[in-house]
Amino acid sequence: MLRRKARHVESVQEADDPLDEAQERRVRAVLALAGVPQSDLLDGVQQVRLRLLERAASGREAPRDVSAWAAVVASNLAMDWHRAKRRQERLGERLASLRQHEPPSGEDSSVLSLAVARGLDELPDALRQVLVLRFYADLPVRGIADELGIPEGTVKSRLHSAVRALRTRLHEDEVV
Repeated sequence: MLRRKARHVESVQEADDPLDEAQERRVRAVLALAGVPQSDLLDGVQQVRLRLLERAASGREAPRDVSAWAAVVASNLAMDWHRAKRRQERLGERLASLRQHEPPSGEDSSVLSLAVARGLDELPDALRQVLVLRFYADLPVRGIADELGIPEGTVKSRLHSAVRALRTRLHEDEVV
């Protein structure tokens, strides 16, 4: 009885699988040829399955050629994988470069503090306000927005402008 039930469950699972064996092999091949490592191929196949199931669940009709559709999705997934890898590498490089810089000595620190203070004085009030709240009061963007009664996007925009202006000023003064 249990064996019959197990076979029935397996046959239902196979019937519900939107990709047949040939389509799965094709997806794996597309991912592998696009440079996705062997360890990530199963995840890629599952992503293609998921997208096909989501498509069916949303009421859209199945693609005319599931194999071709799956290959295109696999190709897109491979590009996404490479983009994410490049992002991670860039982040790692930035973190490594931050670790390589030595903290400024006492005199250098004083010069930098003075230059930052002068740069802050030259910023428009709205920019200086968000910069001080973010980096000196250590408030998150949402907290600054709530405190000032402005949208989070405005806070982010002002922070970006303030940091850029301050960075430019410090470079002009040849402090950094």
